[in-house]
Amino acid sequence: MSKFSILYPDCSNIRTTKLSAAVCHDLGLDNIVRKITEDVKEQQLITKTLASMTSDCATARYRQKVFADLLRQPELRKQLTKLFERVEFLREYGIMHIESDDKLGLWHLMHRLEELNDYIKCVEEMKACLEKADLTSEGLLAFRAHIDELYNDACFAEMKKDIAAMKAETSDIQSVTVGINVNERFEAVSMGLISVNDKPFKKSNMFTNFADALMSKNKIQKGTDWKKGDMHYQLIEQRSDPNFFAFMERAAAVMADSKSPMDAKTKSTLVTVPEGDGINNTTFHLENVINKLLDVLVRRLRDTLTKYASVAVVDISRLIPEFVYYIRMAEFIEDCMSKGFPFCEAAVCEESGVSMNVKGFYNLKLAVNIPNQSEIVYNDLVFDKDHTIYILTGANRGGKTTATQAVGLLFVLAQGGIYVPASEFSFRPADCIYTHFPADEDKTMDLGRLGEECIRFKEIYNSCTSESLLLMNETFSTTSFEEGYYIARDSVRALVRKQVRTIYNTHMHKLAEDAPALSSDEIGVSSLVVKNEGAKRSFKIEVAPPEGMSYAMDIAEKYGVTYDMLVNGQ
Repeated sequence: MSKFSILYPDCSNIRTTKLSAAVCHDLGLDNIVRKITEDVKEQQLITKTLASMTSDCATARYRQKVFADLLRQPELRKQLTKLFERVEFLREYGIMHIESDDKLGLWHLMHRLEELNDYIKCVEEMKACLEKADLTSEGLLAFRAHIDELYNDACFAEMKKDIAAMKAETSDIQSVTVGINVNERFEAVSMGLISVNDKPFKKSNMFTNFADALMSKNKIQKGTDWKKGDMHYQLIEQRSDPNFFAFMERAAAVMADSKSPMDAKTKSTLVTVPEGDGINNTTFHLENVINKLLDVLVRRLRDTLTKYASVAVVDISRLIPEFVYYIRMAEFIEDCMSKGFPFCEAAVCEESGVSMNVKGFYNLKLAVNIPNQSEIVYNDLVFDKDHTIYILTGANRGGKTTATQAVGLLFVLAQGGIYVPASEFSFRPADCIYTHFPADEDKTMDLGRLGEECIRFKEIYNSCTSESLLLMNETFSTTSFEEGYYIARDSVRALVRKQVRTIYNTHMHKLAEDAPALSSDEIGVSSLVVKNEGAKRSFKIEVAPPEGMSYAMDIAEKYGVTYDMLVNGQ
């Protein structure tokens, strides 16, 4: 399963091209992603996934079916999210977070054993969750089969058995008997394990307590062989003085005057508890000693955890980001649809001829930022042999950029497997999307605006193929009309030669008038206009000759230098 993915049907043979940060910004993708989730890591994950473009038709279909399965089953999304959060927590903070246990103690290993047990429970619950789900997509059916295989696999069954046995074995440990050898000055010289016991030490009755007291204060055991009934337990009481030396001094009464202080050398050999911790924290102090004494048990624990750690890392946690992408997108689309925005599943077409046919599309960035759904304007558009390159003209602030941007978002979402903002949408996937929008002021200081535009367009042109989508916004409009027009005309002629699907929105109405002359036998260049209803902007686009509005008048309106705007202070 190392190559299994719910984003790619065949990971080894898929070639992707990454959308640049400039393209993501020009399309408004960054703005949309912030609406999808407030989590910065999830924003980066979603952007990265959507920006990885491939023209592979099978991949687009594969993703669309996975998304459709998750979109129509909100309860499945909810259950998977909870289970993935548990697995992710184990990965980040537990079992899979630490690569080696060589220097870690028994208590830590026991904690990790509990975490592996939690992982087993997650797999079991995930299996039950997927068995109930109504799945039709190849990706999720394969994931369910993998979980079933993982659950029924001998390795997984062995892991459950080993962990259960290890837990049973270690849970029987109730006490440890330790022997300490001392020299003539009662200095500890060595320590050894006597036994590991399945019962705790305890006092049985008042007579045993009395005998213990006599044993510890007035009698020294002859030899080291313990007979039945000879071993007594003298509890170290937790006193207000937490220093362990006080107890050792009392225990050493048979060797020295209890009122005289112990010398530094003697103190350095004694088992001590950190100042202020008291008997309650003895576990932490003894951990290193116990680890050595229980070396065999610790090694068995470590070997068990090492054996199965890779299972927990590889099998599920690696797929969590892909599920997060689908789940967050499904939640977002579901919310938009509940507000009345239409969405549809894209249809992938591989035949030559029509490479996009969309009805009732709108700009998703605009939709998520306006309060009233009724303000949205819906449009239709086709990319085919006769309409491969569009020269889009119209009045300033009439919706040219909005329409251009919307087409790019259709391709990004559809190729990401997500429902698109339209009533119908069929398309041939693009190998990449390129945008040529006006650059920021600080990027044009060295070359000037026109120089920067020319260099950037040449780079884009060299990267484009007949499978690409190119969106141009006011390209070559920063110079005089005559200069800009001739550069733009040659650029369109070059794009015709490459047969690149293009929308070029511009104020150069003369360029749109030349559309028939720029066409070739194989590729058609068409004039696309944003229609006006008198002085009112309709935001509707249609294939038609340019309406003949003055280029200079549009520029004057854009920068507020018409007579009316100047004298009225607009």
